[in-house]
Amino acid sequence: MSLTKQIKATIQKEVKKDKKSKDYPYAELFRKKVQEQRQMRASVVRMDKSSNLPRARELGYKAKDGFFVALSRIRKGSGMHRRPVKGRRPKRMGVNKLTRRISKQVMAEQRTGRKFPNCEVLNSYWIGQDGTHTYYEVILVDISSPSVRVDKERNKIVFNKHTKRAERGLTSAGKKSRGLKKGKGHEKNFPSLRANSRKAK
Repeated sequence: MSLTKQIKATIQKEVKKDKKSKDYPYAELFRKKVQEQRQMRASVVRMDKSSNLPRARELGYKAKDGFFVALSRIRKGSGMHRRPVKGRRPKRMGVNKLTRRISKQVMAEQRTGRKFPNCEVLNSYWIGQDGTHTYYEVILVDISSPSVRVDKERNKIVFNKHTKRAERGLTSAGKKSRGLKKGKGHEKNFPSLRANSRKAK
């Protein structure tokens, strides 16, 4: 088994909280990882390295100058709440601190893009959650880096049509929210958020 497959298998066991395995206490490892993420004060933090390297590489990450990963924290909450029509005190309106109509992953990408304005968001992936927050790692590319501009596989992102990718919904998660993905598994993405038993988000 290759190293990449071993890492994938380990991460999957951690997420599933495999308690039967005698190799490692996977459930405890995952719990410690989420506790460390929760203790970070800022909602967007630049990381030294990816915690899920195989997944990051699948989405375009390279371990070279100009590429880095940031941890983004998004508060949980449903996004289908409407502001009540009849009068209430403002604090009883029940609309604050609720996730909006875009997906939490897109929110994470947009917040990270605003935190690093000289970089472009390449992609992102889920890494954990607890009772209050969901955590994503967002891959960013420094478009002014010479090593990125020379790279023939990734230098397309430096062109003008890729500016503000996260805000314009050009990332993988953004395209899914816009209902642009096709094929098996994407039947419920469109025509609207409330259609198909609200399964679009």
